[in-house]
Amino acid sequence: MSDDRCELLCIDLEHAEGLRTTLPETDTLQARAERLRALGEPTRLRIAYALHAGAELCVCDLAWIIGSSQGLVSHHLRQLRAAGLVTSRRDGKLVMYRLTPIADRMLSASTAPEMEADPV
Repeated sequence: MSDDRCELLCIDLEHAEGLRTTLPETDTLQARAERLRALGEPTRLRIAYALHAGAELCVCDLAWIIGSSQGLVSHHLRQLRAAGLVTSRRDGKLVMYRLTPIADRMLSASTAPEMEADPV
């Protein structure tokens, strides 16, 4: 018998059903998974942290800050925008990027003191 499974089926139906009904809908979970997946790539996460610290930055600044090419940064910004984590606006010849409120909250939560201790 595997150590990660119960040897006896015993469901606390009232408690389990109460929890099951509070779970978000599948569509909501799918959108959240996409956002988390977008931040699961180190370069995109680095870009997001730069935007979190700098509020609004252009591709040139972001490329300099994270030490990557403008083309690579632009590629990752498109993916972050598709996931709903980044917005942009044109300022003359510049395109300025900023985090969406949800991305800002996600990064704020991931930098909380209790999250700093990395057990790995």
